[in-house]
Amino acid sequence: MASNLDYLSPNLLPLEEKVKEYLSVEEEIRKATLHAGLVSGGPTATADSSGQHEQVTQRLQAMREDLSALHAELLAMLPTRDEWVKVNLGYGPSRVGAWHVPATDATPEHYQVRVVH
Repeated sequence: MASNLDYLSPNLLPLEEKVKEYLSVEEEIRKATLHAGLVSGGPTATADSSGQHEQVTQRLQAMREDLSALHAELLAMLPTRDEWVKVNLGYGPSRVGAWHVPATDATPEHYQVRVVH
């Protein structure tokens, strides 16, 4: 029987740090997406805000590329697929896992990283 304290294992520290980095980039993308909507969506949009929107869009693209790289790193670090791995994100056991997503007409088959914290 596995211990309930397995998530505190020092062997999981690299995975925990990668998950924290992944969550941080996801949060930055959410904030930048909101900001991009505010910059481009107002009735007083000007040429200056258009330039600012372009900068935000480029920043968003760079963050999405970073997230994609982190996604690949997490997949490589996870010991299993379609199962939760308990990790310590600082406030008790959290879970991270990679779950199979079948191909559709719009997307190829892939694994989705999920984090419960």
